[in-house]
Amino acid sequence: MAAVPTASVSKGTPVGLALVRDAEVLGAEPFFHEFIAGIERVLVPLGVPVLLQVVATVPQAVERMRAWAQFGQVQGVILIDLLPGDERVALVKRLGLPCVVIGDPVTAEGLPTVWTQDEVAMRDVVVQLVAAGHTHLGHVGGPAQMAHTIIRRHTFEAVAAEHGIRTTSFDGDYSEAAGVRAVTALAALEQRPTALVFDNDVMALGALHEAARLGLAVPAELSLVAWDDSALCQLAAPPLSAVSHDVQELGELVGSCLAEALSGQQPRVVRAAPARLVVRRSSR
Repeated sequence: MAAVPTASVSKGTPVGLALVRDAEVLGAEPFFHEFIAGIERVLVPLGVPVLLQVVATVPQAVERMRAWAQFGQVQGVILIDLLPGDERVALVKRLGLPCVVIGDPVTAEGLPTVWTQDEVAMRDVVVQLVAAGHTHLGHVGGPAQMAHTIIRRHTFEAVAAEHGIRTTSFDGDYSEAAGVRAVTALAALEQRPTALVFDNDVMALGALHEAARLGLAVPAELSLVAWDDSALCQLAAPPLSAVSHDVQELGELVGSCLAEALSGQQPRVVRAAPARLVVRRSSR
């Protein structure tokens, strides 16, 4: 299969994002709406639209990307939510597809990369919760196989251990139901975490609703911290504390890096400013 040329941006030909997500979860998750809006703010004026394809599995994403390249349907791709040793990285290298990875540089294996420095943000969250007096923290992660979930959980546990703090981990999938399950499981524990950190905002909202149903007072009995500070966090009752960054600005950064890749520039690693914890009434 011939390599895709990278000498210049081709107006009218899209870049592709094969997103591995449950369609129902994606519909409730604000992150990608804002993220794609930011990308388009950079690429659309260059004549480059974004082609989004939602698929159920990584192999389906690989097949979609391979077909895009085979039929010349895209001039580049966006890679996100990668796994360690992800086959999508090897595929774009083999096809010569211009791309940008949203993830850590190790997982990107030399491809152009935008990294949100999740380990820095998670360290800050744990330190602030410890300073607030919590001695037992919980983490509700995204899909456990994703590289950034692994990084967040490792940092969460390592920083808590540095401070002699107990941790309990709960698996999640970014859905509201995952937040509900986490609080249901927490309520059954004899020794409960007094704060929960979530890997997105939708799970935190599910947890907030379930805590109210079970009579767990937020934040008196249970503090909640979301990730990706969307309007959902700010409109919740009580408003959710959140690890906050400008998602559209992140999308713009990704769009700029992809435009560089389409123009044949050398790959580079861009470290976005770390997200910061915005404290609201859901945490003490």
